[in-house]
Amino acid sequence: MSTFVVDAKRVHIPVWVQDLPSFRRWAHTDDFPESGRISFIHGEVWVDMSKEQFVHNQIKGEMGATLMPLAKRERLGRYFPDGYLLSNDEANLSTNPDGMFVSKVALLNRRARLVPGSEEGLVELHGSPDMVLEVISPSTIEKDTVVLRKLYALAGITEYWLVNPWAARLEFDILRLGSRGYTATRKQGGWLKSAVFGKSFRLVQQTDELGYAEYSLEMK
Repeated sequence: MSTFVVDAKRVHIPVWVQDLPSFRRWAHTDDFPESGRISFIHGEVWVDMSKEQFVHNQIKGEMGATLMPLAKRERLGRYFPDGYLLSNDEANLSTNPDGMFVSKVALLNRRARLVPGSEEGLVELHGSPDMVLEVISPSTIEKDTVVLRKLYALAGITEYWLVNPWAARLEFDILRLGSRGYTATRKQGGWLKSAVFGKSFRLVQQTDELGYAEYSLEMK
């Protein structure tokens, strides 16, 4: 097993963390770092200690502010904001997406299940959620667009929502899983249809009265 460190600052990784099961055990302990983004990605521990950017934070918040009430109001399932652990055996993956949604059907048929922690609470989603979100940061371009795109497909996740705020114009894509991996959903009048939520969405960027970027996830 190797360690891929995105940022120069390192964290201590126990020598017994050698595979996905041992990484998951470590993630459930008090010794697991509370800061930074630490993932197990196809045989490697990825450590990213870079600070979160303003636009990254705001887009994640806007996504959650729209999708969590939608899932609750229509009794679709559960939306998990940034910070909840996702693990999948088929993809050899354990990571914290910027957001994810799991339907009631997936929970009922055990395609995904909530895992208790070693001491208390439910601390992990194990299996295949219906949707994951990643908002690209300068340090995660290859990880989000290449590595995770492949692994989320292996995990059988129906939709991969990908946002790139660093492009010349804001890019928002809903990638739909097919027999050959993900393909981008075709926009219709600027809107993207989500089969998972049964709605169409578009992400709009504006500037507020103070000059800061402001984002709105519109839905119809």
